[in-house]
Amino acid sequence: MTDTTTLPPQPTDADQPARSGIEIRNLYKIFGPHPERWIKHVQEGMTKEELNDRHDHVLGLRDISLDLAPGEISVIMGLSGSGKSTLIRHINGLIAPTAGQILYEGRDVVAMSTSDLRTFRRTKTAMVFQKFALLPHRTVLENTLYGLDIRHIPRDQAEPVARKWIDRVGLSGFEANYPSQLSGGMQQRVGLARALANDADILLMDEAFSALDPLIRMDMQKVLLELQEELRKTIVFITHDLDEALRLGDSIAILRDGALEQTGTGQDIVLRPANDYIAEFVREVNRGKVIRAERLARPLAPDEPPPRLRVEGRRVIELVARDMAQMGETHALVTDRKGTEIGVIEASTILSAMVTPAESLT
Repeated sequence: MTDTTTLPPQPTDADQPARSGIEIRNLYKIFGPHPERWIKHVQEGMTKEELNDRHDHVLGLRDISLDLAPGEISVIMGLSGSGKSTLIRHINGLIAPTAGQILYEGRDVVAMSTSDLRTFRRTKTAMVFQKFALLPHRTVLENTLYGLDIRHIPRDQAEPVARKWIDRVGLSGFEANYPSQLSGGMQQRVGLARALANDADILLMDEAFSALDPLIRMDMQKVLLELQEELRKTIVFITHDLDEALRLGDSIAILRDGALEQTGTGQDIVLRPANDYIAEFVREVNRGKVIRAERLARPLAPDEPPPRLRVEGRRVIELVARDMAQMGETHALVTDRKGTEIGVIEASTILSAMVTPAESLT
């Protein structure tokens, strides 16, 4: 296949193209000189310790099956060595699995030819790295143009696109600066602008904010959420930070020693931990920042006057409680995004949800 030489038409907000999700099916990765010798044994139950101690091979991933929804932020998290970065590198073919499939738009990334895989990486995926990965000899503008240069997009077409995204991430006026002249947060904004300029459907973010100071990190999370509200990219975000996962993720998958422990929304995982490991993982979570009003809403009783205060169902209960306190209200009417009534939430219910054991809310 030949490289793209012109930019595709830029979609409008009213005419966003249909996007595909990513399907990961029965994925295994064994690191070592002869992984094919041991894959059947691992599939039959050989442990990670046995594989390493007896056969000097390392089990990176064990039977991972995940559906990463289109237009959503899917967070993959776990502690160091859990396999999360290994997993994300399978999606764009930087690592080949020992067994399994990665399906996108009906095609298996694992089975792609070298040429097709190169095209897939250039046109369908973009990556934002923890250590920024900017070219030190290129300016902000030139770094942002990098993906378009690789695709041989003419500069008169590419430069307006790059400048647009530089402005959108808040770096207008810094186009001529070099990475060494920027703070860490500014460098990561360049990395994000570079990824967005390529207009890829899939955005892969590997510990993208982990190297940033806490305040800058929260600022970048806000930037990402604001952009995602408009763009609806299929984003795979890797982190070891549970608070970050809960803030960003439409869905969360938690890995441990290369195996999948639990998947679900932040509320699912906090309120219904699948096992003792997950329960310990989420024990100290501020549930007021996770539970949403729609989960605690009760039906409006017959002849009950609707509360004056209206809140969107996706609003977390900590903020709903603040709204109630500011308005001097003890009840609020919960609605969906279109304003349709869902039910009523009470201050006493919010307080109970913040302190009651999770199992009583399931």
